[in-house]
Formats: sequence, C-alpha cells, structure tokens
Amino acid sequence: MSGASASGSGDAVRLAWPDDATRIATLQREVWLADWLDAAQLDGAFGELAEHADRWRSTLTHSPEARFRVLVATDDDVVVGYAVVHPGTDPDADPVRDAELGDLAVVPASRRAGHASRLVQAAVDTTAADGFAYLRTWVAAGDDGTRLLLTSGGWASDGAYRELEAPDGRRIKQVRLHTAVA
Repeated sequence: MSGASASGSGDAVRLAWPDDATRIATLQREVWLADWLDAAQLDGAFGELAEHADRWRSTLTHSPEARFRVLVATDDDVVVGYAVVHPGTDPDADPVRDAELGDLAVVPASRRAGHASRLVQAAVDTTAADGFAYLRTWVAAGDDGTRLLLTSGGWASDGAYRELEAPDGRRIKQVRLHTAVA
C-alpha cells in the first residue's frame, strides 16, 4: 500500500491512526468547503472542528466492525486524503460479499497528484484481503473527475441510482459504480 521511499518520505497510503483524527476532520471540511458547502454551512454540517475530530477519533478507535477501515494518503507524512471502506450497506448488498467505498477525499491542493488513484487501489486491495468479492461506491452524477478515475480503473455502473439531500437543501443525484476485487 505504499509508494514511500526507504527513508519513509514520499507518497503512500496506510491505515489511519487515532492521531490522524484532527487532520482527517480538517481535510474533510476543506474538501466539503471546496466541493459542496459554503463557509456558513460548514459547522452546521459537521459541528465544531474539535467535536468533528472527536467523532473521527472514536471511529478510528472503535470501528463498527473489523472490516471497517479508514485509509489515508500521505505526501511526505502529511495526510492529504482519505478513503473509508466497509461492508456494503445498500438494501441490495450482501455485507459478506459486497464492500463499499463510503468516502474518498483528497484536499484540492493535492489533487491530480495520484493520491486518489493510490487510495482507490488500496481500497481494492484491502477489501480483497478482507474476503469481499465486489467493491461499490456512489458518485455524484456531475462528478466527472471521480467517475473518470474509477471507470479508467475498470469500474462500471451497475444501473443503480439515488438522490440525496445536501445540507443546503440541494438534491444530489448519484450513480453507483462497482468493481470485482476477488
């Protein structure tokens, strides 16, 4: 899961540690601010940074189950992105066979540097090692960058779609993509 040099620096993907919680919360807020929300909506969506970080710390120390993983992408040991993988939660998912890439985020300043690709590959490798057969994710219909990243790696739409309400009341249409990992 690593592209790091022998000295430990460089680009890598690893499991998140509890000490990463504040950085992950900060990163999540930065990504949502850039992609989805304005500054006035940020605290409403996540609460204060300290409580947001505490939720991440709790997630990292008390995972809902053994196959729930948070992966982080680092650039010279600085966390610049994260991915969350877990058993599938969709009504048509088999949680033994189907995993879900629940979240994939890279800070805007570090995009287009390969971090998302490394996170996706690590998610595939991790779910395969955990015995899943398929990995699924939901992508906003207008998020051409993420869709291209995934489809160029062999992911495809499975025909499922949904619509969610964003914190600002907008409706976000999503399509589900999947790939075989076993």
